[in-house]
Amino acid sequence: MIGAVASAVFAGLSLVAAQQGVFGLDRNADALVALTRTSGLERSMQAISLLGQAWALVPLIAVVSLLLWRDRRRWAIALPAVMAGTGALQLVAKWAVDRPRPNGMPWGFPSGHALTVAVFFGVVTYVVCTSSTRHRWRWLSGVLCASTVLAVGFSRLYLDMHWLSDVGGGFAIAAAYLPMTIWLVEGASPP
Repeated sequence: MIGAVASAVFAGLSLVAAQQGVFGLDRNADALVALTRTSGLERSMQAISLLGQAWALVPLIAVVSLLLWRDRRRWAIALPAVMAGTGALQLVAKWAVDRPRPNGMPWGFPSGHALTVAVFFGVVTYVVCTSSTRHRWRWLSGVLCASTVLAVGFSRLYLDMHWLSDVGGGFAIAAAYLPMTIWLVEGASPP
């Protein structure tokens, strides 16, 4: 159900972004974010934004896969493939919509950073929540992962790399892709 709703949201955002370009809400959000821009926050936002870069995510994917190897081997094997799928998904979506970023660079919609961190930390949260018997660990992983995803999304706005609808589109496509991948991985025969 979540995946179907997220798919519809993403499709709607994609169509409007491709046909109309930038929304009024995008411009209003950009103006609000501009009020928070200070030289002191610039480095922090750049550091947070790095989590969505492939060269930063690849070592994280490797570490998490190694940690999962003993108890959740199926996810240890699937995680790199799931993340490679997010890369392909974002390239196809960016090519199809082809909307520029606020800074004028091409291929803004959807935000690849928002997509990849939402999927990666969504998988981490799912694995912790289905593996841990402690409610505290499940709650903590959910809060930390969601906070990280939101921080990366905000950093993309702050750094003028994406419009709000780009980030929303990244989150929407992640919310559509993640349940499908969980279903596929959990439904697969054991490795």
